[in-house]
Amino acid sequence: MPRNLLENITGIQHIGLPTLDMDATVKFYSFWGFKVCESKNNAGNKCNFLRKGDCTIETYQDKAAVRAWGAIQHIALDIKNADQAFPLVKEICQKEGYKMIDDHVMSLPFWEKGIRYFNIEGPNHEVLEFCEVVQ
Repeated sequence: MPRNLLENITGIQHIGLPTLDMDATVKFYSFWGFKVCESKNNAGNKCNFLRKGDCTIETYQDKAAVRAWGAIQHIALDIKNADQAFPLVKEICQKEGYKMIDDHVMSLPFWEKGIRYFNIEGPNHEVLEFCEVVQ
């Protein structure tokens, strides 16, 4: 693993949890002390980030939510610079036989200045997201 990639990863950014019922999900996690720290509604797609301490859950409305064991859809690693990390991760995926899901770094209007991210697929078909919160 290239050292500069390992230094780019700072920890878990969030865990992605699809939901059919946003209100019930927010209520459930609020009971356990999580607070909504970011909320978006893009074209009818609700998304909330809930945080307790250094644990963040991204829950988003998804008609295809599994609602079964293993329902977490993705784990996002917090990275410092998505543009620097992307070619390194792509090289690792090619070498190790992992699947790149995205062919470029993408952006979304979450948080104050947005996020930049890309995804790969893990050995269990889980999504590993590399996510930079733009400063």
